[in-house]
Amino acid sequence: MTSDDRPRPLVRDAVPEDFDAIARIYSHYVEHALATFEEIAPSADDMRARHAAIAAADLPYLVAEFDGQVAGYAYASAYRPRSAYRHTIEDSVYVAEGFGRCGIGFALLTTLIERCERGPWRQMIAVIGNSGNAGSIALHARLGFEHVGVLRDVGFKHGRWVDTVLMQRALKTASDVAA
Repeated sequence: MTSDDRPRPLVRDAVPEDFDAIARIYSHYVEHALATFEEIAPSADDMRARHAAIAAADLPYLVAEFDGQVAGYAYASAYRPRSAYRHTIEDSVYVAEGFGRCGIGFALLTTLIERCERGPWRQMIAVIGNSGNAGSIALHARLGFEHVGVLRDVGFKHGRWVDTVLMQRALKTASDVAA
C-alpha cells in the first residue's frame, strides 16, 4: 500500500468521551518524552477542565480518529495571558504511541491551522519541547512555520537540560485583523 492508499484519519472536534484516550496519549509524553515539560501526568478530568478553558476562549480542540480510535489530538491556546498577545495563539499536537507516520499529526495541524485562519488571530506559535524533536519540527516546517529561535536549556526533565524550539506561522496579515 502506498502512502496515498492508506486510510486517512478523521479529524473532528473533541467531545467529553474522548478525554480518557487524550489523557492516555498525553501521559506517554509526560512520562517518557521531552515534548512537554510537564512532569506529572494530568488525569482525564484535568484534561476535560483544560478543554473547557480552551472552548470558553472559542479556540479549537480537535481529535483524530484512525481505525475507530482516538489516535491524536491538537488544540490552540492563548500564547500569553497579557492583552497585547490577544492575536497570537500557540498550537499543541500529540499523536498516540504507535501511530507515528500515519498522517495524523499532519491532518490535525492542517485542520487546526484552517480553523484558526477563520478566527480573529494573526500569528500561530509552536513551542516545541526538545530541539531533537525532529518529527514535530519537520511537521511544522512542512505547514509553513518558520524557525524563529531556540531557548537553550530552559527545562530540566528526565535528568537532562532541554531546549525549546520556537517556530511561527502567520495566519493573516496585519491589515486582515481588527486591532
